[in-house]
Amino acid sequence: AGIKYVVKQNGNSSKRYILLHGDEQTAKMALESHIKDYEGIAFFIENEKREIPFKSTIVDPNRIFSRNGSYHALRKFQPGWPPGELKKALDEIDRERDFFLSVVMPPKDGILIALHNNFRGYNVKDEISNSQRVSIKKNQNPRDFIICTDENDFDKISKGPFNVVLQNKHPELDDGSLSWEALRRKVRYINLETRLGYLTQQKKMLKFIEEVIN
Repeated sequence: AGIKYVVKQNGNSSKRYILLHGDEQTAKMALESHIKDYEGIAFFIENEKREIPFKSTIVDPNRIFSRNGSYHALRKFQPGWPPGELKKALDEIDRERDFFLSVVMPPKDGILIALHNNFRGYNVKDEISNSQRVSIKKNQNPRDFIICTDENDFDKISKGPFNVVLQNKHPELDDGSLSWEALRRKVRYINLETRLGYLTQQKKMLKFIEEVIN
């Protein structure tokens, strides 16, 4: 969709990291710091806002990883499209998606880690209905949490101090997020979510993940 990324590599690890929303600056700073000390390849979106311009509208870059998600993302800010134009836009995203994912997705022994920030009240309890297992800590803010798609990763992370949920089954409604595409491809995926501005907490959670998973 014309989205540009800055790519930073440290060593030859099979770990991949991605920042999908340009307005989540705490996640960006946490990942910039992390990739200096730990091996892997990190993808930073080149954008300062949450949505990116595409055709005559804007779209959330984390809602275009499926045809259904792209359809709703393109109609969110522009409900009315000229005849045939919406299909052309969807077809274009479909064609480019596979190439993008062939670059971003890790090899078979790897893992994809996405970093996000929240600032609208979104928290781990919003994910319980889509989760198969849940570990919520009493002394942790519910807006700081981890989503993973691999049960072994969940077992390891849940022994630690942070909120974590397992989502290893597809939901009835696919919203086009990267997590569901990773699950479709059987790629181990972790989403690390913290409050915007809580850099120390996000760096601490990212370091913990690095130390407990292989």
